[in-house]
Amino acid sequence: MKIFSLITVFLVVVLVSVSGCSRQAARPNSGAPVLVARAMATNVPVQIDPPPVGHVLPYSVVTIRPQVGGIISQVHFQQGQEVKQGEMLFTIDPRPWQAALAHDKAQLENAEIQFNREQKLFDQKLISQDEYDTSRATRDALAATVQSDELSLGFTEIRSPIDGVAGALQFYQGNVVKAPDDTLVTLNQIHPIYVEFAVPEQYLPQIRREMESRRLKMSAVFQNLPGPAPQGELTFVDNSVDTSTGTIRLRGTFPNENNLLWPGQYVQVLLTLSELTNVVVVPAQAIQTGQNGSFVYVVTPDKAKQDDVAEERPIVAGASYEGQTVVESGLQPGETVVTDGQLRLAPGVKVAVKNSLLSTNAP
Repeated sequence: MKIFSLITVFLVVVLVSVSGCSRQAARPNSGAPVLVARAMATNVPVQIDPPPVGHVLPYSVVTIRPQVGGIISQVHFQQGQEVKQGEMLFTIDPRPWQAALAHDKAQLENAEIQFNREQKLFDQKLISQDEYDTSRATRDALAATVQSDELSLGFTEIRSPIDGVAGALQFYQGNVVKAPDDTLVTLNQIHPIYVEFAVPEQYLPQIRREMESRRLKMSAVFQNLPGPAPQGELTFVDNSVDTSTGTIRLRGTFPNENNLLWPGQYVQVLLTLSELTNVVVVPAQAIQTGQNGSFVYVVTPDKAKQDDVAEERPIVAGASYEGQTVVESGLQPGETVVTDGQLRLAPGVKVAVKNSLLSTNAP
């Protein structure tokens, strides 16, 4: 019985071993699984990397103050509302100024009659030169007073000097305001609008050189951006470098037609300095760093083994843009590079491509 049990155990072990060997022999050597992409030639904009952070500034800021004092009889807009140039904002009670104008007009009319009478007497040499001059001066002074009254009456209607957005009201209907100290409201012009930012001073020579021949394009991006990034142009370079930070202050102008940019907002600024034409690009994750510098794994066919194998290819990496990196040398358009799975690879290792081979997206 003991011999029979040993024979049974031996047969079971042999069968398991044979079965395992059969499965191992049946399993194909598929190679290291990798994801790949194809290198391609395209045009790539050269931008400041990393993108500087800028803040949005209104194109102009206008503080509305009364030119005449009095009671605010009407407010013609809502806080936060967009207003147009010439649109009525406030009405200050005009009645005191209307009464003053009527009084001074009546005095001017009387002075005109008196002056005309004095002029006839002066022509007949019945009054002196001093009397004539006094009458004329009185008439002229009252005429100036009437003009001042008319101007003051006009100031009781306060209109917007710009197209802009109204801020918070500081005085409401029924409040008494004093000229010219009280601030009624502040208007921000946002069409167009500025984005101000700073870049390291080493970019200054290239920026100035490029601006001599063309306008530099720029865009502004921020979190939860609904749609394409707002586009603008670089319009201002400060006249000195900030010695405390080693940066130069720049400002771009954006049309801001859809109101995506708002004063005080922080944005990332993408400033395009130039463009590289017909350069080779690969996904940034394809580029590896070794002891001898940057390299990529290129998938090449091994005719002897009829398999695809990994080739370690040294390269010179350049600018990056939207997830793509320029390869200045070491790679040709159309070659296939590994974008994921490099840890399993070494030169000559067989690879198994696990994704459809598509061209990299052009920037």
